[in-house]
Amino acid sequence: MSKDLPDFHLARFLPYRLTVAGAHLSAGLARRYKAEFGISVAEWRILVHLADAGEVSIRDLEARVHLEKSKASRAASRLVAAGHVTKVPNADDRRLVRLSLSDGGRALMGELLPMAAAYQEKLEIVLGPHLHGLEAALDRLMAEDL
Repeated sequence: MSKDLPDFHLARFLPYRLTVAGAHLSAGLARRYKAEFGISVAEWRILVHLADAGEVSIRDLEARVHLEKSKASRAASRLVAAGHVTKVPNADDRRLVRLSLSDGGRALMGELLPMAAAYQEKLEIVLGPHLHGLEAALDRLMAEDL
């Protein structure tokens, strides 16, 4: 590191390490669902969230899947066009839209979720006895308002 800068070790900086690790883990699964089903990371996040939560507003979905509004909207539009997601306008305010899995989307998730579960199982084996400590640490970090 440059002599005129404070001592800092990027390789030990937790936010950086978590981001890199998350991207690495996400890419491992993304390669499979992209190759087998032709869906993007953004589409996967929307599909899996809808499978978990049921019907959700596009506004809530954007916040929950941690995507920029434009990326979430484009991904949702592609999923609607592909027949995987159903869009229902709010009766009181037509600008508000709720999304849910279509029958085709549920069928797709019937294939995707076992793939994700197998990937999770593989990660649990790799982590072995460290899994519970990692889960506890992640829970703690997610609960904090840092």
